[in-house]
Amino acid sequence: MVIFVFKLHFKPLNLTEERYSERVYTIREGETLELTCLVTGHPRPQIRWTKTAGSVSDRFQDSSVFNETLHIAKIQRHQGGRYYCKAENGLGSPAIKSIRVDVYYLDEPVVTVHQSIGEAKEQFYYERTVFLRCIANSNPPIRYSWYRGRDVLSQGSDKGVEIYEPFFTQGETKILKLKNLRPKDYANYSCIASIRNVCGIADRRVVFRLTNKTAPASIKLLVEDPIVVNPGQTVSLVCITTGGEPTPSLNWTLSSGSLPEKSLMKDGTLTLPAIASEDAGVYSCIASNNVGNPAKKSTTIIVRALKKGRFWITPDPYHNDDNIQIGREVKISCQVEATPPEELQFSWLKNGRALRSSERMVITQTDPDISPGTTNLDIIDLKFTDFGTYTCVASLRGGGIPEISIDVNISSTTVPPNLTVPRGKSPMAVREGETVELECLVSGKPKPIILWSRADKEAPMPDGSMQMESYDGVLRIVNVSREMSGSYRCQTSQYNGFNVKPREAVIELIVHYPPAVEPVWQEVRQGLGRPVAMNCRVLRAHPSRVLRYEWRLGSRLLHAGTFDSRDDTDYTIRSLVREGYGEYTCDIINEVGPGRCTFLVTGKAYPPEFYYDTYNPLWQNRPRVYGYKLQWTQMNPNAVDRIMAYRLGIRQTGQQRWWEQDIPVEGNIQKGELITHNLTELIRPEAYVVRLTPITRFGEGDSSTRVVTYSVPINPYLKFHCSFEEDPVCMFTQDKNDDFDWTRHSAATRDTKYTPNTGPSGDRSSSKQGFYMYIETSRPRKEGDTARLLSPTFNVAPKNPHSITSPPAYCFSFYYHMYGKHIGTLNAFVKQKGQSTSDAGPVWSLSGNQGDRWRQAKISIHPTASFQVMFEGIRGPGIEGDIAIDDVTLEEGECPDPPSNRMYQTCISMVTGL
Repeated sequence: MVIFVFKLHFKPLNLTEERYSERVYTIREGETLELTCLVTGHPRPQIRWTKTAGSVSDRFQDSSVFNETLHIAKIQRHQGGRYYCKAENGLGSPAIKSIRVDVYYLDEPVVTVHQSIGEAKEQFYYERTVFLRCIANSNPPIRYSWYRGRDVLSQGSDKGVEIYEPFFTQGETKILKLKNLRPKDYANYSCIASIRNVCGIADRRVVFRLTNKTAPASIKLLVEDPIVVNPGQTVSLVCITTGGEPTPSLNWTLSSGSLPEKSLMKDGTLTLPAIASEDAGVYSCIASNNVGNPAKKSTTIIVRALKKGRFWITPDPYHNDDNIQIGREVKISCQVEATPPEELQFSWLKNGRALRSSERMVITQTDPDISPGTTNLDIIDLKFTDFGTYTCVASLRGGGIPEISIDVNISSTTVPPNLTVPRGKSPMAVREGETVELECLVSGKPKPIILWSRADKEAPMPDGSMQMESYDGVLRIVNVSREMSGSYRCQTSQYNGFNVKPREAVIELIVHYPPAVEPVWQEVRQGLGRPVAMNCRVLRAHPSRVLRYEWRLGSRLLHAGTFDSRDDTDYTIRSLVREGYGEYTCDIINEVGPGRCTFLVTGKAYPPEFYYDTYNPLWQNRPRVYGYKLQWTQMNPNAVDRIMAYRLGIRQTGQQRWWEQDIPVEGNIQKGELITHNLTELIRPEAYVVRLTPITRFGEGDSSTRVVTYSVPINPYLKFHCSFEEDPVCMFTQDKNDDFDWTRHSAATRDTKYTPNTGPSGDRSSSKQGFYMYIETSRPRKEGDTARLLSPTFNVAPKNPHSITSPPAYCFSFYYHMYGKHIGTLNAFVKQKGQSTSDAGPVWSLSGNQGDRWRQAKISIHPTASFQVMFEGIRGPGIEGDIAIDDVTLEEGECPDPPSNRMYQTCISMVTGL
């Protein structure tokens, strides 16, 4: 079984957890993300991080490190998404948790200007409708604002201005439409893009000046198209603007990628010094001034080049014979790659002298059946006098490029290739880790290159490629591994010497390796006097005939033997003694070597697991100290000897010294049993690291640690006040049995786009940065759904410590905001110890729209036992029904204002103030 939770090493900008989805972690672009899977389980789980629909670069390596941490420094927007932590230990199904990482960012906005009708040569924008479009990339969505000079522009504020969003986009308003320009419309326009200071990201602003001379860019290239040059030349591409207001900016691009590193650009002129073949391509000059569409002009640069060619000999195609024979026909083919191809020209030499086409020596410049750039020499009715060296010469018209020549020898010894495998060279058997040479004997003149590949076409070669070349017919493999076993094919390369069917041969490679076994390592925890069974299994081996096995404890041989028909071996300890603890190994050995299973037998207890729902801290009527109820359960308590005690270590954070004490345990601990120990005398407001270690007869077990932090601001006068400014929210918790949760938010970050006219515009003090709790009633919420928020547990503090016959009085007060036409109901409860939620009736209740303002409620209560206060929000008939609360206060004594009515006679009264 595997159990885990997420731990966030850096405090998120915002962290929410929705009922119907995973948690959402928001972070600003450029900051560091650290996520940790806190995992429990036995055996220790294997952990892997993956990202939804991620590419190879988005995936993370498998790891067996406990508490595996995902670390992304300077996170970028494309790295946002859903991350999965998968943990498995072979028992049951793998455990998977997900968390969505939302990266916040805001780019600089860009204003582009367009008009509704065709261009005019003069007064481009005179009496025409103009559109100013403001666009920026962001997360979350942007809210745009428009200004003319210092004046704010809004829909309806000016008859000549219309502000709207195109129907095909999603987001806030982007387009400012100026209908039939007026003189006052020629002005400076500002677009401000804002994401409401989320994550501290400031607003971005861009300014565009609109005049009666505003016009789109136009350009002209002062070069030819195409440009054909020799390598090494310097090429200058000149681009000039012929119009545009504001003045356009010029930029050059290359269609095949980025511009060459050596290129220089100045005032629209692009200079390419010492141009090379790889610099060829389509170069484009682009001019933009954000008015209309960018202007673009292109030219193609062609760099003249000849690439080394190849040749092949085609024997007489009319006879079923691959040999060169007198009286037969022979064709010599020569191919060269040329740029530009239309400038390519060939000539032929025989023994260094020019050769002309004749009836028996037919020269063709191109062959429609062969790739372009090919010349053929057909020798008809081969004679003895035709033997010799034939040279194919390729050049480009106009010169400037060195010519290429290829020599081909035709003689009575010119024979096609042949391949054979030497005797005893297949199959080849070798041990893993050694070096092996696979050899194919090749004959023929000219001697061809040999190509090596796997017989299984999908399997790669040892270097990772699908094919390797060899000039001597030998394939050398260093550090052979078992994955390299299989059949290897050697074959002559096509068109290399002879235009005949490639020859091939196959060599079988067999790699011997020691047995692969499971488990490679396993921890076995067991108590004294109990049996221990260990099993080591062979997964695969070559040779597959396993010779023997040996069981050892340390270096002491325990048991040895040979295998029969089984593929595993067992070793059992009937009754474990103290001397039996240690590392057991099982070596399964063949002629290559051993495979080893390792078992660590120990009596260490598993670590305790802290119960994180403990209220923090306890309410103590002491001004300088606080206490904490430490609660935990024991993982697999019956797996080892009885836990006799826990060693408690505690130290103040930032300090090195530990203070330790033993907590005795009476009787056996049951699985899932909640164990409690009160920590006292903790100094406010310090935080402490607590370490808990179980102790058995074996000794100390695995430890667990957690941090205890003082966070509930209880003052010396027994006054509790929570304004929800810090997270955690004064240790308020969500009820696990309700339909959805209360949300902590501030008006500065809450998006009310989809629920206008509802919810507060600030906290109780009218601060947009202040926080409060509210219920979000948008989908998937439905009418009648409830959300309950529980306070920490408060201890009753009677004035008379010897008697509680007169219950003490407390004043419970809070502020509420109930604005919207679909407001449901807000209830307040007092839940005493031992009382269920359904048993406690509301001490205060209100329904319906109460206006766009914060109001205060005061209730005098008289609890007789430890208690909690609980807020219940009930969703109304629609989405405009957000209910908010803030500034919750609990202090000793009756409320100063007398109650206006009495709802329940048991303990409550209510005063509602404006």
